[in-house]
Order: sequence, then C-alpha cells, then structure tokens
Amino acid sequence: MRDTRADVRGGRLRMPRSRGAASGFLLILLGIWGALIPFVGPLFDFGFSSDQAWIWTTTRGWLEVLPGVVTVVGGFLLLTSRNRATAMLGGWLTVLAGVWFVVGRDLAGPLGIGEAETPAGETAAKLAWLSLSYFYGLGALIVFLGAVALGRVSVRSARDIAYAERPVTAYEAQPVASDEVTEIQPAVEPEPRRHRSWSGIFGRRHTHVH
Repeated sequence: MRDTRADVRGGRLRMPRSRGAASGFLLILLGIWGALIPFVGPLFDFGFSSDQAWIWTTTRGWLEVLPGVVTVVGGFLLLTSRNRATAMLGGWLTVLAGVWFVVGRDLAGPLGIGEAETPAGETAAKLAWLSLSYFYGLGALIVFLGAVALGRVSVRSARDIAYAERPVTAYEAQPVASDEVTEIQPAVEPEPRRHRSWSGIFGRRHTHVH
C-alpha cells in the first residue's frame, strides 16, 4: 500500500500560513504608517519642524522611510510564509525596524545622518503625540508585535505536526518514474492437452489372435 502522506523530512520548518498572518498584517499597516506619515502629516498640521509635505530629506529617509519599508517587508514574510525559518526572518526584521524607530532619532547626530527634526506643536500633549506616533510609540508597538510573531512561529505545536503530515494531493501521490530495470520473464506456453481415443475411453483395446 502506497503511503500518501507528505514527506515529514523538514517538517519542523513547515507551519500553517495563518500562524503569523494577523501579526504580519498589522505590521504591514504600521510600516506603511511609519514610512508615509512624515510626508502626509504636515498636510493635517501633524508634523515636525519641517512643515512641508512630500519633501524628501536624508533624515526622513534614514529615520522613517527605511524602518517603515523594513517593517512592511518583515510583515509580508510573516503574512505569506509557510516556512518557519522565513517567517522568523520576517519577525526579526520587524523587531530591528521597531528598535530603530525608537533609538534612531537619538543616534542621528552621532552617526552623521543629520539633525533630527523637532515636533511642531503648541501644547505638551501634541508634542507627546507626535513623538509617540512618529517614533517611540510606533517603534515600541512594532517591537511588541514582532516579538509576539516570533514567539508564535518558533513554537512547533501539534497542529504544525499534523500540517506537515497532511495527506498529499492526487498530483503529489502519483508514482514517480524509477530508474530500476524490471526483468521480463519469457512467457511460458501452456502444455498441449492430450486427447484420448474413443477406444481408451471404453477400455483397453482387445487383440484378436488367429
């Protein structure tokens, strides 16, 4: 009987796609927010010292666009991958991007990236919301979701084992051509049937002696 279950070799790396889907989707949204808010925020009086929208600067590129894009890439890997190693790579990318959102603004000067912009607001509450929405709060949330995703994809549950040992499709179950040579035995002709004469049926033939 042919075994129709999937080859379990490498099963430790297989997992359901849904394992990191929710975290991946949220991380993609946060990455898009982090990469676009410096260009869109000034349109709604929600920006930093540079109040011009859709203006590219080196500081924006390093501190906001780069980690935002990395977060989107990591979230996409978490959302679409059925491979545990690939999903964990996506999780680590998002964690690193979140950390950079948090510390990048303070390291911009020492690293020679440029002078970090200051939040443009009249009240302390607005200044706090700007810093949290652009950098510190955004980065902390990305790190949290990335860590949660890493925890989920790194654990091999009974569901993962069942997924790795799932029945294969009809296409996968088709026999694979083999290189082995099958010896063909010559056909054996049936032995001819002997016919008995009518005299043999009714008894031994009598010989008349003259």
